[in-house]
Amino acid sequence: MKKVTTSLFALFLLSNAAAAQTPNGGTPTGASGRTTPTGTSGRTAPAADVGADYRLVPGDKLRIEVYKDTQLSQSVQVRPDGKITLPLAGDIAAAGRTPLELRDAITGSLTTYITNPTVTVIVVETEPPLVYVMGEVTHPGPLPVKGQLSVLQALAMAGGFKDFAKTKDITIRRGTQTLKFDYKAALKGETKTMFVQPGDTIIVP
Repeated sequence: MKKVTTSLFALFLLSNAAAAQTPNGGTPTGASGRTTPTGTSGRTAPAADVGADYRLVPGDKLRIEVYKDTQLSQSVQVRPDGKITLPLAGDIAAAGRTPLELRDAITGSLTTYITNPTVTVIVVETEPPLVYVMGEVTHPGPLPVKGQLSVLQALAMAGGFKDFAKTKDITIRRGTQTLKFDYKAALKGETKTMFVQPGDTIIVP
């Protein structure tokens, strides 16, 4: 009788161990009931709350997912020069693009090496957009951009001008562009209101 009881107990343990495994040697499912992909941790970084028209800025943290390719899938941060670096694709301009535009750029770069790559760009964490005011102002440095901000407002936030500032020769560097700004003409309403964009550098000579 003791041998029969021991055999039944061993059979019970074996049955429980088999039930804990998925059929056909598959990957065990997590608490959500969804199969955890092989070769990943099963966890995805939460996406930041950004709209479809959000444009990336230096400092933004991204998760680039390339379908079925764990080596190409990367967590990256937009560098101060506005670019990210990915295996095979190399340096890609990210700042100023929406996540969808960046996805298309990455996809285009990978098509040389992969047939029909499927790319997803997830914005994990965003940096507050900034503009920079330099030169002959009272408080040079970065300024946060909240909503629309005109160049006049940005200059006021920088504390105004020093005594010998050349207010007619202000320049705004925007990527590869250099824009001219005449403070006195703008103050009189003689020119169209100019708004800053994240990453702009306003230089007062």
